Amino acid sequence: MTPAYRAVVLDAPGAARIAEVPLAAPGPGEVRVRVRAAGICGSDREVYDGTRPAPYVRYPVTPGHEWAGTVDATGAGVDPGLAGRTVVAEGFVSCRTCERCRAGETSLCTAPYDETGFTRPGAFAEYVYVPARLLHVLPDDADPRAAALLEPAAVIAAAVLTARPRPAERIAVVGGGTLGLLAVQLLAAHSPAALLLVEPRGERARQARGFGATATATPAEADAYTGAHDLVLETAGAPGSAARAVTLARRGGRVVLTGIPKPGAHGVDPVDLALRQLTLHGVFGAPSAAWSYAVRAFGAGLLAPAPLITHELPLEDYDKAVHLVGGGDPTVGKVLLRP
Repeated sequence: MTPAYRAVVLDAPGAARIAEVPLAAPGPGEVRVRVRAAGICGSDREVYDGTRPAPYVRYPVTPGHEWAGTVDATGAGVDPGLAGRTVVAEGFVSCRTCERCRAGETSLCTAPYDETGFTRPGAFAEYVYVPARLLHVLPDDADPRAAALLEPAAVIAAAVLTARPRPAERIAVVGGGTLGLLAVQLLAAHSPAALLLVEPRGERARQARGFGATATATPAEADAYTGAHDLVLETAGAPGSAARAVTLARRGGRVVLTGIPKPGAHGVDPVDLALRQLTLHGVFGAPSAAWSYAVRAFGAGLLAPAPLITHELPLEDYDKAVHLVGGGDPTVGKVLLRP
């Protein structure tokens, strides 16, 4: 009898099932990883709902791009010493040959979009197969639950590397979800003079203070901080959060946008950008350098993702788990599947 493993398969939006998938050997250059924990984020909810843009998903698909696990088998050409190691892996499968990849900007690869959990099978399964070149090895005692959040941490690391925070700067973070609270942790390590979180949920604000925020404000209270910050990092992806981030920056300040709002979001005034000489950056995904930075920060204890986890469910509860994300319950933080 051919061995098999369980995996969530989304045949079409809203049509999920648990499938038995043949347990194959990894191909050349690949590893097979036993998934220990996999996080669910807003983009996974988009895949379930069918609202993710067509070029960025391919049905049927096993979702899951935030995960940590243990290398179970190695393919030809892969160091067999990886077996048994705790790992995470980059999601974007870049071509490595285009101009952007050769410049180190692997998240801007010009080849057709290809990402684990969206165009190829992901980690809402007992096993996931990935190119070994995308692996990042973690300390042997790493908590796989916490490590499953290294994918969003890598996105924040990309934003921080882009923003180049300096000690004693005044910094604001807009949005206190997973990205925002990870941003507070990583920015606090740069010794800001002030670190503000703009977030309406009281529990998230309380957590942010524990992570190093010096002040918190609801969106209604944020007007008091207009024009006061050298650097503003937006993570919320709400209709008005990008515009809010711009108002919080001082003249000549820097703004980095990581949230992806739905159509109809409030625009940013180009006249305001020009007259106040603001620098505006967008971040989508994370290049390899940002992953390395996030993994080092995690190993050094500068990132502590575990307190953000509020729910852990088995694969069989995928439907329940995905509906927790974006459901509006303020008590829901990071949701994990534990295959």
